[in-house]
Amino acid sequence: MTTLVPFSLSPSAFTLPTQKGDRKTWANLTGSGLGLAVAEVAQSWQGVVLLVTADSQQATRLEEEIGFFSPSTPILHFPDWETLPYDNFSPHEDIINQRLTTLSHMRHLTAGVVILPIATLLHRLPPTAFVAAHALVLAVGQQLIPEQFRAALQSSGYRNVSTVFEHGEYAIRGAVMDIFPMGSKVPVRIDLFDTEIETLRTFDPDTQRSLTALTQLEILPAREFILSEPSIAGFRARFREQFDLPTKDSQTYQDVSNGIAPAGIEYFLPLFYDQLATMFDYLPDDALVITHADIESAGDYFWDEIQERYENRRH
Repeated sequence: MTTLVPFSLSPSAFTLPTQKGDRKTWANLTGSGLGLAVAEVAQSWQGVVLLVTADSQQATRLEEEIGFFSPSTPILHFPDWETLPYDNFSPHEDIINQRLTTLSHMRHLTAGVVILPIATLLHRLPPTAFVAAHALVLAVGQQLIPEQFRAALQSSGYRNVSTVFEHGEYAIRGAVMDIFPMGSKVPVRIDLFDTEIETLRTFDPDTQRSLTALTQLEILPAREFILSEPSIAGFRARFREQFDLPTKDSQTYQDVSNGIAPAGIEYFLPLFYDQLATMFDYLPDDALVITHADIESAGDYFWDEIQERYENRRH
């Protein structure tokens, strides 16, 4: 990052850094003042602005305020998992969808605001090439083998259901395939003629009525890792390196070995990769970083919480 601007609340003139490593302090931004300040900066800054908040509630409020003051500014909210460290359950599908959608959009982001809480910033992320490498792109007229497509969806984290209602679900009924892709606001129906994609249409999951015809569809992974054979092999090897216990006694190890993603698997993300990324790796080098004054205490609280829950689980 070229700049870091800590918010501890100062002069009303929103002075910006002029060189790498330069820091400015603003104050007296009461009420919606912070949202207004970021909105004005985003309009003048020739690049991406990263806004780090103390918690998720503050991130949501600032997203709404910036959108109100500057409706034309692109805003990406990278949400927290909303689970505690070492929880034995996974985040809601809509949260995972928003995270993956944001990472996908950041591939092409040249201006706008990215918002996230400090606890989310402290988590590692998949490598920057992950989303693009594992996105499936379909187009009308393309050849599609149902069984191969099913296998690709399964390894990407999609769940096979009878009727599609939520992100990350798919259903195959003969020559008709329904899928609710990550990154899409509505599910999509794929009609095949033999092994050729005849039509792509969005549809209403409640009425099953078609909405809009598409010519192309990008299907993002349903998780921040995939369960392919190489990925599973890497997980098994790193698990054995990190944990001094018989693998037969670990349900997580056994599930992943069988291609199953157990609840809470998100906190095992480092075991799926040789190297992880941070949010800063997804940002351009000239990004402007704005932090709220409360993030240091919020970060310390989050770290203490991790330590406490580790001690509880360790015993």
